[in-house]
Amino acid sequence: MRRLIALPLLLLPTLALAQGVPPASPAPAARPDPAAARKAELDRLFEALKDAPDASGAQLVEARIRGLWARQVSPAAALLMRRGLRNMQGNAPDEALEDFDAALVLEPDAPDLWLMRSQALAALGDRRAAARDIQQALVLEPRHFIALVQLSQVQDEAGDAAGALRSFDAALALHPRMAGGEDRRRELQRKAEGDAL
Repeated sequence: MRRLIALPLLLLPTLALAQGVPPASPAPAARPDPAAARKAELDRLFEALKDAPDASGAQLVEARIRGLWARQVSPAAALLMRRGLRNMQGNAPDEALEDFDAALVLEPDAPDLWLMRSQALAALGDRRAAARDIQQALVLEPRHFIALVQLSQVQDEAGDAAGALRSFDAALALHPRMAGGEDRRRELQRKAEGDAL
């Protein structure tokens, strides 16, 4: 008797299809959140960067981090970014600034674009605006060691050796095996200690 009851239940999906009623489909699998996946990957890479056994290992991890940062921009913003970089290399920071401004209209949450614009502003002599753009990059990505190095440079050029050393130390805390990091730190420490005397 049980078999007779179960058979019609098994045929229900087939009958529903025959009558044009689709069977209930299973709930779709939740799509992974790209931003959450990217953050998790960055978290993992920053841990690997701190624990890198040597400089070459650290460079590989750094390249991967920079690659993830670079992929934050749309193709249109990336085109403007590349054009701005060419203008910077061609010693035309005013034209580069226009390119980076346009790219930031498209991608205001991309820290690398803020950093590039800060370089153009610094080349035009506007250190204060350059520092603001670096700060914005750090708001968007507090672990951006390149932004911290740039901030250190701006502070050093402005005569704030102690601030430059603090910013550089923060960059080294994130990326202990940064190329040339120890030499640059010693130089900044000498300047900061000289200022303190």
